Amino acid sequence: MDRESLRGKTVVVMGLGRFGGGVDSAVFAAQAGANVIVTDLAPKGALDAAVKRLGEYENISLSLGGHVEREFATADVVIVNPAVDPRNQYVELAKRAGAVVTSQMEIFFQLCPAKIVGITGANGKSTTTALTYHILDKAAGAADKKYRKVWLGGNIGNRPLLGTLGEVAAEDVVVLEISSFQAEQLDRIGAAPWVSLLTNLTPNHLDRHGTFAAYCAAKESLFANQELSEDEPAVSIFCGEDPVAMKLYHKYEGQAGRKCVTFRAKDVHKGVRERFRLAGRMNLTNLAGAMRAAEQFGIGEEAVAKVIGGFEPLAHRLEFVGRVQGVGYYNDSIATTPVSTMAAIDAFDEEKVLIAGGYDKNIPFEELGLKIARKVKAAVLIGQTADSIAEAIKADMKAKTLVRVVDSLKEAVECASRLAERGDVVLMSPACASYDMFDNFQQRGELFKEYVGQLRG
Repeated sequence: MDRESLRGKTVVVMGLGRFGGGVDSAVFAAQAGANVIVTDLAPKGALDAAVKRLGEYENISLSLGGHVEREFATADVVIVNPAVDPRNQYVELAKRAGAVVTSQMEIFFQLCPAKIVGITGANGKSTTTALTYHILDKAAGAADKKYRKVWLGGNIGNRPLLGTLGEVAAEDVVVLEISSFQAEQLDRIGAAPWVSLLTNLTPNHLDRHGTFAAYCAAKESLFANQELSEDEPAVSIFCGEDPVAMKLYHKYEGQAGRKCVTFRAKDVHKGVRERFRLAGRMNLTNLAGAMRAAEQFGIGEEAVAKVIGGFEPLAHRLEFVGRVQGVGYYNDSIATTPVSTMAAIDAFDEEKVLIAGGYDKNIPFEELGLKIARKVKAAVLIGQTADSIAEAIKADMKAKTLVRVVDSLKEAVECASRLAERGDVVLMSPACASYDMFDNFQQRGELFKEYVGQLRG
């Protein structure tokens, strides 16, 4: 699909999205000369910023607060947000009516002239993506670099992928964070990055995928669909510390036209490690992955050592919020799986008061409960999963962890502040998505920081 094929067509953009993908898609189609209808379940008042941006275009109309069957039945093209289940009734209606169903990510892969680095996994993918971009961007003066310019996008922040297409050149590199939902969309057209990197695989989004095997299959498609070439082999990068990733490494290792490599935290040598400012072993693993990706474009360890000290930690990822009465407060709102919270717990040697809980994605909490019981002095739990996590903690007969269940994040921060003593850490690492109580993990993290600020009086 290209711009010209959209001219004069009726294009329905389904879902504005949490990362601006719907706005990007709508603007792209409008600028191509399509008649665009943007539809979202949320009402207009909840989408003010997006509505204002779309109001600049006369050929974009809004249908908010619900979906209308007629709009899907008469559409030529439907651009679907990744969060929309492919089995959605309106998507099926559009297909039966003969519409082309696509997505922002599919269109980008079809039109992007540059080499793409796609980073996926259950945990660490945002940090690994940001690190890869930072290294390639800041080391652009390296003598051996093999690219002109680097771009960042995908499931990270509010980056208009399609809006940048006119500026991206064949000699550039595009670094994308790709979710399992986006990977499913790319699988429909058999598309995959030139460099695909997997951080790890643990159960996530089982409310959408149904089984862990189906979730893994979505991620694996980014490797299975890589274009193999003896002249310029596809690059498949796997975390050597993750058993599922290593199974995939051994599955694809040795294929003609493919180069398979692994990464581990121990690969980060002293000269780089000393300049790296992110806490926790897991972030060393993320850095090792980013360095492997950067190597494919001529950026070696010496160049990384020169630029890594300037990397600013991403918000909501073990973010230090401040110290109140001798207690350190950390915001890890991005932690939406038990494994990511377990890694956050391991990042601190201090006594810990954990704030956790949230939206129920049907993920088991047994391992997390054991970790909390053995390494956390108190747990303050909120959200749909509070009782399930509490039960998992108490299942350890040796558990001495104090457990409190409260009704709100504000109460959780206040309770944690009372339980923590000077020298302790209060860590908000929810192990769950945010959608039961918040718009997204960013809102949850910002509110946590606000409530910590209120403790100062």
